[in-house]
Amino acid sequence: MERLIGTISRGVRAPIIREGDNIVDIVVESVLKAAKQENFQIYDKDIVAVTEAVVARAQGNYASVSQIALDINQKFGNDHIGVIFPILSRNRFATCLKGISRGVKKITLLLSYPSDEVGNHLVDLDALDEKGINPWTDVLTEEIYRQLFGSYKHPFTGVDYIDYYKNIIENEGCEAEIILANDCRAILKHTRNVLLCDIHSRERTKRLLTNAGVKTIYRLDDILTSSVDGSGYNERYGLLGCNSATEDSVKLFPRDCQKVVDEISQKFFKLTGKQVEAMVYGDGAFKDPVGKIWELADPVVSPAYTCGLEGQPNEVKLKYLADNNFADLQGEDLKKAISEYINNRTDNLVNDMASLGTTPRNLTDLIGSLCDLTSGSGDKGTPIVYVQGYFDNYTK
Repeated sequence: MERLIGTISRGVRAPIIREGDNIVDIVVESVLKAAKQENFQIYDKDIVAVTEAVVARAQGNYASVSQIALDINQKFGNDHIGVIFPILSRNRFATCLKGISRGVKKITLLLSYPSDEVGNHLVDLDALDEKGINPWTDVLTEEIYRQLFGSYKHPFTGVDYIDYYKNIIENEGCEAEIILANDCRAILKHTRNVLLCDIHSRERTKRLLTNAGVKTIYRLDDILTSSVDGSGYNERYGLLGCNSATEDSVKLFPRDCQKVVDEISQKFFKLTGKQVEAMVYGDGAFKDPVGKIWELADPVVSPAYTCGLEGQPNEVKLKYLADNNFADLQGEDLKKAISEYINNRTDNLVNDMASLGTTPRNLTDLIGSLCDLTSGSGDKGTPIVYVQGYFDNYTK
C-alpha cells in the first residue's frame, strides 16, 4: 500500500531532569515508552533529538554570577572595559551582564542599532530615516539617542533595554556608559580593553579590533572555558549559548555532547536493532516575520550529532519536474516518470535546475529548527523529539 504520510515529528514527554541523571537512559526509555503507548514502530534512519537544556541540566553545567565576575576580573583586572554588541535578552544576557559588571569598575556598553544581531530592536528603521540618522556611520550617545527617539520598549517584552542594562551595571556598583554604533572600533575612543558579546559575527569583530590596536580582547566564548571556583564550563563556547537559570546563575551550553549522541544511538541499536540517528539541538535557525527576530541566539543549532546527519539535502523540486520535464504527462504516467527521475538523480544537484528552490542548508540546521518548533520553549514538557520519515521522498 502506498504511504500517504511523509515526515512525522513527535514531541516526547520526559521526566523532569536533574543534575546527575543519566540522559542517555532517559532519552531512549522515554521514546520506547512513547512508541509502545502510541503504537508506532522504530525504523532505521529515524532521528531522536534532545534539547541542549536538559543535557546541560543532567551535567550540572551551571555558573554563578560571582564565578563569572571572578573570571572577568582575572582576565581584565578591575579596569574600565568595553562590552560590545550583546543581544537584548533578559534570558540570554542579563545575568551574564550582572557577572561582568561585578568584575570591573566601569563598563562602556556599545549596542548595535537599530537592532541587535538577532533582530531585537532599539529603534524603528523608519524612525532613523525620519531623523536622518545613518546607522552605519553615526555614533549615538545615550543622551542623543533619548533626544531623538525617547524611550523605546521591546514590542514583545515591553522592556527598555538601554535602561534595563544600565540599571544592571549600576546595581553591581559599576559605572555605566552607553553608546550606540555599528562599527565595533567606536569603542576604542572610550577604552582599549574589550569583551566581545556578539555571536555569529564574533570572528570578524575580533579581527577588526585587533587590527585597530585593541589592548586586551576577549569574547564570550573565552569566558568560563574551564572551571572557575567550582563553576561549570564549556571549553569551546564559554558563555555563548547560556541561559539564565536563576537571578544569580546561568545554565551553560552543554559539553561532551558527541559522547551523548553516540551512546543514545548505540543503545537504540542494542535494544531495537535499528540505526537511529541522534542529535542535541538548541535554537532553531529561522526569522520571525512579525517581530523580525532571528531565533538563533545559540552559537550553533546542533553542538553534536551522529554521522548520518552530516551534509545537506539532495532533493529535486516536484513542481519543477511536473511543469517542465514532464509537462505532457498526467496521472500514473506522471508519477512513474517523476519517481524514475528521483531514483536516477545524481549525488550532486548543484546547478541542476530541477533542484531550484530546494533548501541548501545543513541537515542539522533544518532538523534542529523542526525540533525547536516541535518542543517549543515553554511548558510542553517535551525536551525529546522523535522524527520519522525525514529522509524519505516521493518514491518511498
